[in-house]
Amino acid sequence: MIENHHARVDTDAMLDDLRTLVEIESPSRDLDAIGASAAAVATVIEKRLGGQATLIDSAAGPHVHWSGGGSPRVLVLGHHDTVFPLGTLERRPFRVEGGRAFGPGVFDMLGGLVQAVHGLAALDDLSGVEILVTADEEVGSAASRALIEERARACGHVLVFEGAAEGGGLKTARKGCGSFEVRITGRASHAGLEPEAGVNALVEAAHQVLAVQALSRPDLGTTVSPTVASAGTSDNVIPAQATVWVDVRVESAEEKDRVEAAFAGLTPRLEGAALTVRGGVNRPPLPESASRTLFATARELLPGIEGVAVGGGSDGNFTGALGIPTLDGLGAVGGGAHADHEFLLVDAMAERANLVTGLVGAIRNGRAE
Repeated sequence: MIENHHARVDTDAMLDDLRTLVEIESPSRDLDAIGASAAAVATVIEKRLGGQATLIDSAAGPHVHWSGGGSPRVLVLGHHDTVFPLGTLERRPFRVEGGRAFGPGVFDMLGGLVQAVHGLAALDDLSGVEILVTADEEVGSAASRALIEERARACGHVLVFEGAAEGGGLKTARKGCGSFEVRITGRASHAGLEPEAGVNALVEAAHQVLAVQALSRPDLGTTVSPTVASAGTSDNVIPAQATVWVDVRVESAEEKDRVEAAFAGLTPRLEGAALTVRGGVNRPPLPESASRTLFATARELLPGIEGVAVGGGSDGNFTGALGIPTLDGLGAVGGGAHADHEFLLVDAMAERANLVTGLVGAIRNGRAE
């Protein structure tokens, strides 16, 4: 039995740090905002853990990296970008009310970052611990994936501080996810005078929507969902252009390959129409096998905690797909990710920080192998 010595955490101090991070808005792709957010994250880490956090520049803005020194054993992984545009804070300021903290990004995933840092601060020795907080998780992690995979391979264990599953469960498996863009080129003509002279890109798009929808295999956990479409310029013109965006979720590498091959093989149905397909399943599935050992350790530390397979992706998908032990959903307990009612439960913050302390201690002592 692994004992979980309760971390010496201060919930009020965690809320102070959470307020600091929330009140520096950090929408993805806004480089000025992301830069300010990265500096704030680095300051919180240095204040609580000592040492020096490094800002790693990228096309998406700075990532934050911190090391406790020694041979790397565990990577604490998170992100500081959020989905909310600048100005959201004015409309929805940080507040604590009725046992809940509210504000843009509290659940996804600034609360998790704060809990991780405070849980680590309770350890007497931080050697072997690394923290990586990336700048572009919400937009696909194109500028951070290589760095994530490099540090995960070096550390050998990954703890991901995305928000918990409903009810506080840990995320032990995730679907692979991605998106495709299907562009259709037709030929414009007057819809009243000579409709037959045109090639209707909107009609071709309708054919393609049905074709890609048919790729879904719910029995295998695969969903292929057309989500956004645009076409046309005027109600009396046969449209020459149309675009369809499609969300894809898969549970296995085999389904990833099947769906990607099917998109690559799409062909036009109307004579004279042309297709261009872009995209792919950019986050591979996170298999349950990658979390099995770490989840067992978590259950010894916090008996009764549940493990849940979810459809959404995270940066843990990258590390788990490499076969590196990865446990996700260690962050805030709450809900409303990406929504105006986003919140975290204040009373759960100390318990989750304690879990960080116990997991990192078990990994460094070789008890989570």
